[in-house]
Amino acid sequence: MTTDMSASSLRPYFFWDEDVSIGELHEILRGGETAEKLRLLGKMLREARDVDVWAFVTPEEVERALPALGRRLGRRRGFWEFLIRGWREHGLIGAA
Repeated sequence: MTTDMSASSLRPYFFWDEDVSIGELHEILRGGETAEKLRLLGKMLREARDVDVWAFVTPEEVERALPALGRRLGRRRGFWEFLIRGWREHGLIGAA
């Protein structure tokens, strides 16, 4: 496991219980909308430090996915909704 998000063959620290490398995660998150993509994105948003999330997805991708993620975010849902709403209100990202 690693905190270095450029180490594509290693498992990211926030997937301590998943057998997914950083490279594999990039591939899955760049793919089309699938249940596995939403599951892993939700888990990443719940478990990873917010600064590490941006190595995998853009704020616009998070904004689009939030309605579909629902309870997968647990206690972190409010944080992500607050962050995206604030960025939208300040014109840093477009409206969903």
